[in-house]
Amino acid sequence: MTEVIHPDRPGLLRRIVSHPGALIVLEGGGLVLALSLASTALHALHLPRNAPITALVGPTLAIMVILTYTYLVRWLERRPALEFAWPGAARELGLGLLTGTALFSIATLAVWMLGGIEFLGVRGMGQLWSMIVLAFISGFFEETLFRGIVFRHVETMFGTWAALALTSAFFGAAHIFNPDATWFSAFAIMLEAGILLGAAYLLTRRLWLAIGIHMAWNFTQGWVFSIPVSGGEVPLGLLITRRIGPDWLTGGAFGLEASAVAVAVATLAGVLLLRRAIQRDGTRPPFWVTKAGSQTKL
Repeated sequence: MTEVIHPDRPGLLRRIVSHPGALIVLEGGGLVLALSLASTALHALHLPRNAPITALVGPTLAIMVILTYTYLVRWLERRPALEFAWPGAARELGLGLLTGTALFSIATLAVWMLGGIEFLGVRGMGQLWSMIVLAFISGFFEETLFRGIVFRHVETMFGTWAALALTSAFFGAAHIFNPDATWFSAFAIMLEAGILLGAAYLLTRRLWLAIGIHMAWNFTQGWVFSIPVSGGEVPLGLLITRRIGPDWLTGGAFGLEASAVAVAVATLAGVLLLRRAIQRDGTRPPFWVTKAGSQTKL
């Protein structure tokens, strides 16, 4: 019996590397390694902690993330990195920045109206340059990792709903080790950020919108309102504020992200954005449903 040879069929190693589970490990590990090496190199420069030149670290690391992701996708998946396509990038990033700023401002003003925060004055520049760096790193690195890599490949394996649920849970769990974190703060981030940022990716199938929302949320929280970002130190921002009242309202030491008000505002926005994304592009089924459908058509 003559063996049938498929010249176009990829080899075993290529099939293993191309599996979505392997891609999560390889691309995620490559991105983390690249950020670690770049951060170590920049740290060796001994730049001042909060100075205009320090702010350049943010865009530098953002470019590194884009280039690393682009290279990994081209090398491992043999396709262009459409998630970072440039046409329309400025519009989507700008819309994300406006959305993130508006959402956190609405949540803060709602907490103020409920008596949970006081505005005591204007400080000025404060830690502006450090907060710019934080916004860039959190926006570009975390969105590329969680939405560009993990969400995308989990969706390929298990479908859209599983990808949204798993990445939201993973994103919340990743913050449980932050200072002053609680199980509720992790749950809060799972809902407010996991759904909102996942929906932003689904709406465009690119990363610019989600990056803009993430950057602006953190920057507005830390610099504009001087509120701890995900359990970090209390930053010196533009406004002098003081949070008072119960933790469910103010978020406690973790920051306003653990406030029930912020959860309600961001989750509602996320659900509305998710609804729009599904209306536009629908959802994707797990791979076994797609395969079964193809076999039925045959």
